[in-house]
Amino acid sequence: MGISARRKEKWDSFSEDDRARIIRMALEDRTAFEDIRLQFELTPNETVLFMRSQLKPSSFRLWRKRVAEHGQLKNRNKMRDDEKSEPDRFKCRTQRSDGSIKNRK
Repeated sequence: MGISARRKEKWDSFSEDDRARIIRMALEDRTAFEDIRLQFELTPNETVLFMRSQLKPSSFRLWRKRVAEHGQLKNRNKMRDDEKSEPDRFKCRTQRSDGSIKNRK
């Protein structure tokens, strides 16, 4: 499966920090695909393709299996009401606004 030139150009425009942020958001169960779309303009399918290109094959398979089995985790419309309360939040509780993780050296 090849990557289109337009999609590759879009991915190349991301900085290393942006790429790391997309991966963290996609791996985090509480972040919906809609949040990734709002911040980085990646559709859910583009996010999956991006993750495939960035992760090791075994890591991608595990992540994809988890997302497929628990699809409601990545779909804001199917999340529990208490998880929907902060749709504009793009970070987990342990993450600082600059993207670094608290209590990590």
